[in-house]
Amino acid sequence: MGREASCPARVGAESAEVTALLESTTVVLRGAIKRKWAIAALQKLRVDGEALCFDAEGEAVALALGDKEAGKWLAKLQAPPPTLAAKLGVSAENPALLIGPTVGTLDPALAEALSHGLTGNVKAARMLVAVISKPAELQRMADFHATMICKTVWVVHAKGPAAYPSDAEVRIAMRGWGYVDNKTASVSDTLTATRYVRR
Repeated sequence: MGREASCPARVGAESAEVTALLESTTVVLRGAIKRKWAIAALQKLRVDGEALCFDAEGEAVALALGDKEAGKWLAKLQAPPPTLAAKLGVSAENPALLIGPTVGTLDPALAEALSHGLTGNVKAARMLVAVISKPAELQRMADFHATMICKTVWVVHAKGPAAYPSDAEVRIAMRGWGYVDNKTASVSDTLTATRYVRR
């Protein structure tokens, strides 16, 4: 979400000047009061005067952001998170061609995201979505993508410290082939996706 403000804050019995950050899934306080709360756990969200107020982990919180800014934060906090399809940019008007997975079935979250935006027509595809389960598949994906008109590919692979290939291995290979990475999206608890654009 990407909002940041320096403001007076009250958290439970503590009051101090803080830097408040509104991130995609959390609200973070830095400075004299340090806290990090999951947005999904915030309760009683409201604007009271010039303060954004909510309850979090048993504490009453008030961030004196000012009337307009508090309203903007509240609107962002109450907005539903974007769908995976929206994060990927996949739709009937912006279809993707899918390759993989070569092992197992397609992740249910990814299948749902692609359900209204898949095409089997290489020329109609606005992007390639490649599900990679081993490093050797990266070269095959790059060779296949080289035959396509579209310049965008989402590389979907396992995430976490034990991921094979790792984020770093994927990034090094893709950059070596002339791709630039410019966005990431969490697909599920086990998969991540990175968008690469061919120069």
